Amino acid sequence: MPTWTLAYATEPEGEPAPPPPSPWRQRLAEGWRVFRGNLLGRIGMVLLGLFALMALCSYLPPAIDPMYHPMTGVDPQVLHSVGPSWRHWLGTDFMGRDILSQLLAGARVAFLVGVSAAFMAIVLGVSVGMTAGYAGGVVDHLLMRLADMIMVMPTLLVVLMLAALFGRLNIWTIVLMIALFRWPGVSRVIRAQTLSLKQRPFIDAARVAGASHLRIVFRHILPNVLPLAFLYMTFRVTSAIVIEAALAFLGFGDPGTVSWGMMLQWVWKTGHMFRAPWWLLPPGICISLITLAFYMLGRAMDEVLDPRLRDETQAG
Repeated sequence: MPTWTLAYATEPEGEPAPPPPSPWRQRLAEGWRVFRGNLLGRIGMVLLGLFALMALCSYLPPAIDPMYHPMTGVDPQVLHSVGPSWRHWLGTDFMGRDILSQLLAGARVAFLVGVSAAFMAIVLGVSVGMTAGYAGGVVDHLLMRLADMIMVMPTLLVVLMLAALFGRLNIWTIVLMIALFRWPGVSRVIRAQTLSLKQRPFIDAARVAGASHLRIVFRHILPNVLPLAFLYMTFRVTSAIVIEAALAFLGFGDPGTVSWGMMLQWVWKTGHMFRAPWWLLPPGICISLITLAFYMLGRAMDEVLDPRLRDETQAG
């Protein structure tokens, strides 16, 4: 009598399926896809890449010849401002210093001042905004009234008064002062976002699970406000660069630092404003372009963070 055996189908053994990507990676991938499709964002990134290359190249001219040092280098064959030549591609200033070397050094200072001041302002604004929004009550009231008092102060005028009182400021003092006056606007936006987030169901679930206040703030609220903080950071960079350039042009900048505003101050103070366009135009154009680049980057980030703007752009 034949015997029958039952065969059970078994799945072939192989490598386990890869885990699904985390929500953060999905959001980053989606944001990068939207950013790449934004024309303003691409133009801004190209411009910022050019200025970053200028900042990196600022170390090369002094290494080639001490004559090209932006502050102390002087061409012994030049006693006054001359136009562009093979020896000096953008000409020289009134002392015979190379303008191209100064322009490259100014790019480095612009990134230093803009990014440093904006980062400090964003850190302070996010800290105050999240504290006020999450704590509420008296803490919220006191912090927001402090922000209101600082917000109504004209930043440039106050910094000019302090500079006139204490003399010329070094570059790091300028960075600190700009940061201290540019955080209130960020703090109010972050506070509003925190007030909205702390009413969400996932925050209630974290409280029920026994999460501490610090864990809720840093694990659940902070990651959701960081993209908005980065957006505002791009706009704070532009304001910091413009404020530093204005201070330097008015004679209150760091005399030991070559910046674009300082170059404009030198060309105006020496009477070459309308006689040396090769000296006047490059720093002014660079200030305009780098602020435009960060503005374009901020507009692109605004579209990444707000899906409604994507729909309007596609509809248009």
